[in-house]
Amino acid sequence: LYYTNIGNTYLKPEYTMQYDIGFTYHKNFKNDVFQEFYLKVDGYYNEVQDKIVAAPNGSMFRWLMMNLGRVEIRGVDVNLQSTFKIGNVKLRPLVSYTYQKAQDVSDPEDTFYKNQIPYTPWHSGTFTMMADYKDWSFNYSAMYVGERYDVNQDNIQYNYVQPWYTHDLSVQKIFRWKHHQFKASLEMNNIFNQYYDVVINFPMPGRSFRLILNYTL
Repeated sequence: LYYTNIGNTYLKPEYTMQYDIGFTYHKNFKNDVFQEFYLKVDGYYNEVQDKIVAAPNGSMFRWLMMNLGRVEIRGVDVNLQSTFKIGNVKLRPLVSYTYQKAQDVSDPEDTFYKNQIPYTPWHSGTFTMMADYKDWSFNYSAMYVGERYDVNQDNIQYNYVQPWYTHDLSVQKIFRWKHHQFKASLEMNNIFNQYYDVVINFPMPGRSFRLILNYTL
């Protein structure tokens, strides 16, 4: 159910037929440095009837919800993880990648027939590096979202939405006092102060900092 002034009271539920094939490989190594390896790969094909797409309509508080008659989605997800230990430092890199071709195949007469559906990138991925040393933890992450098109559906230059990426850092330290634990975290998000829009005309925050203090009773 969607309210009239922020959605679409005629919105239909979406139905999906999903086909998926993939494999997972996980191995622990008796090695002082290289300790663990994990790989997961999935390929999929989805047929979606009345796919729901949502995007801001003039305001972040007023969203447009609509159905796309029929959508075919072909994609691949890849996840790669490993664990290294160098002295007292444990490193855990993680890489993920998604390729997704999501086409509107509702009506061959439409100008956007077989175009990529709104706000769905062909390519996206993340890289994360986590490091632990005694009571210290360090995290670095990078996210990439490739080119997309906005809610107007036609894949033309006027509706083009540029790719974006962010880099984030955080450092954590655990303090123990008697039977209590304190944790202090300092984060720096969007390190390079990149301008980007997740949805068109709604820019996301630039470089920002956050200090978090946790106390466990």
